[in-house]
Amino acid sequence: MAIFHMQINTVSRSSGRNAPASAAYRAGERIRNERTGAVYDHRSRQDVLHKEIVLPARLAGATGALAWARERASLWNAAERIEPQANSRVAREYMVALPAELPAPERVELARAFSREIADRYNVAVDLAVHAPRPFADPRNFHAHLLTTTREVRPEGLGPKTGLDMNGTTRAELGLPNARSEFSALRTRWAELVNERLRAASLEARVDARSLAAQGIEREPKPRLPWGALRAERRGERSEIAERIRARYRARVAARAGSVERGAAAARIRDTTAGAPDPAPAGASEQRRRQAVRDWLAYREAQARGAEPAPASVPVDAERLRQEALEAWRNRQAREGERRERVGGREGARESGPAADGPAARPGRSRDFSL
Repeated sequence: MAIFHMQINTVSRSSGRNAPASAAYRAGERIRNERTGAVYDHRSRQDVLHKEIVLPARLAGATGALAWARERASLWNAAERIEPQANSRVAREYMVALPAELPAPERVELARAFSREIADRYNVAVDLAVHAPRPFADPRNFHAHLLTTTREVRPEGLGPKTGLDMNGTTRAELGLPNARSEFSALRTRWAELVNERLRAASLEARVDARSLAAQGIEREPKPRLPWGALRAERRGERSEIAERIRARYRARVAARAGSVERGAAAARIRDTTAGAPDPAPAGASEQRRRQAVRDWLAYREAQARGAEPAPASVPVDAERLRQEALEAWRNRQAREGERRERVGGREGARESGPAADGPAARPGRSRDFSL
């Protein structure tokens, strides 16, 4: 079945990354970073199936003036030169999964169509690279990297920030949606393009950009393992990070299964009791409790008004039970006081000093709890 996957990342200097290095790795080329002098050579890669640079359609008439943008090394060195800050965002990447069900030319055309839409939507240059699955990886893992500039492409060079790389204030002033809405729109559009290609190829497989919960699917989404953990396991090494992620995933699956089972049991109980007579009305104790609450609220309201509160409307049997309980409590307190007095007298005969005046030597005291 086709799998939906779209991941949007940034290439930022604050994370130690740079645009020439990212472009060289994805395109499988050798590029020198003119700002730092570092050289990145990835010509040994064998999994790059297709690569090209896509420019906005509105610049189709400026072919000669855009020669710098069509050459990978000059494009990404220009993106580095124009950013002055040490933490500047120099590129943005859209990584998408390509349906393994489609033929290879159709996968490339699908990635190219999305690249054109990104280029025209934001007026940026898109460096497209289509990759085959890695050895010993999932053989269905065909995917594409769309590395884009964060600034508009113009015949004379790169212009202002655009698209998702504009700050929130600028987007609001221009009447553009916020970043979250923009992410959602991009995901939805990619799903539409994929499904159009699958439908045109007479394939039944479809993808959905929504979450499993939004689709009404009661299944825990599978966890995403970090590349470092996957690489370690492929070398035959043990990855504690991968084991912890899988353990948490199994715990979530078990919790979800338990929740589903409890819901099914509750449904069975409801079905069993369907048509049964309604439960009996609340008993005398429940009625007394409710009446006590009403009396207490009336009492507090009367106090707030400064008026004499009305007598409690407690049932007679409840009042009798209350008085009996109060009398039993007073008798118990009196007996406890007599016991403490006898014990205190014996200890006082054996001891002298301040300890004899302690709490154990004092006669019992009772309190008046009459209402």
